[in-house]
Amino acid sequence: MTDTILVTDFDFPGLDVERRVVGGRDAEIVDAQAETAAEVIEAAREADADALLVQYAPIDERVLDELDVRAVGRYGIGVDTVDLEAATDNGVVVVNVPSYCEDEVATHAIALLFACVRKTALYDRAIDDGTWDWTIGAPIHRLPGKTLGFAAFGKIPRRIADRLAGFEFELVAYDPYQSASDLAEYGVEKVSFDGLLERADIVSTHAPLTEETRELFDAEAFAAMNDDAILLNTARGEVVDVDALAAALEEDELAAAGLDVLPNEPPEDSPLVGRDDVVLTPHVAWYSEESYVDLRETVTRDVLSVLNGERPENPVNEDVLPD
Repeated sequence: MTDTILVTDFDFPGLDVERRVVGGRDAEIVDAQAETAAEVIEAAREADADALLVQYAPIDERVLDELDVRAVGRYGIGVDTVDLEAATDNGVVVVNVPSYCEDEVATHAIALLFACVRKTALYDRAIDDGTWDWTIGAPIHRLPGKTLGFAAFGKIPRRIADRLAGFEFELVAYDPYQSASDLAEYGVEKVSFDGLLERADIVSTHAPLTEETRELFDAEAFAAMNDDAILLNTARGEVVDVDALAAALEEDELAAAGLDVLPNEPPEDSPLVGRDDVVLTPHVAWYSEESYVDLRETVTRDVLSVLNGERPENPVNEDVLPD
């Protein structure tokens, strides 16, 4: 019997990678562009889906209760769009790609850091407008001796810390789930959240989106940061209160921000668009030609493993797997 894998939604040019992985096996890929839970249910029922591959569509309790699927594969690291409790209750295995784009996001965060510090985007825009004047970027300060702080210290910030070793930063991190000794292995001092805000000249956030981290960086946090501090976000847009960020920049409570993610994408009437002290990129930190393929191959293979009764490489809710 052929298993059906429904790709609920995707912004790839096509599903050639997924079909290549499935090729030769007793399974087929069916595509949809479902944006809501109701649309996912309708498409999955029509396809008689045995599993879902999901990019952005919400896989909530209703979806998991109403559909008889065995696996949900999430294109990415985060699974905040999937109701894990409902999945576990229904015996549905959720898989993700935890090593996805670590290299790319680390590189992109560093690129945003230097763009903010050296004002490269500002200078480029000025030259396009006919202005050749070094003073428009003033003040610019040296990096050695500055304190770089991380909000969460997982795999990506560890890569960043390694790559920036030659720039003579003082490194601190707020992460309640990491021990001081673990951080010390990377030359990083563990601090409280208040300590991070007080000490860091540059804060790079890598926190997953949870109820605890939603708008972690709010008006109160910005008021506690140094007036010449820089905020970087390559994690989740909702971790930062963008209205409070814009107000802090307007009131000179912060020097600059570099953001690859926003709460609403693309941004509509965002107060951050068009500011000289903000560098924005369109949620692209994940992207390279190599990561693009690795992501899709990995999650498709894992969904196939579940359908074949095998143990997947990257289960999120391991409790549903047989011993």
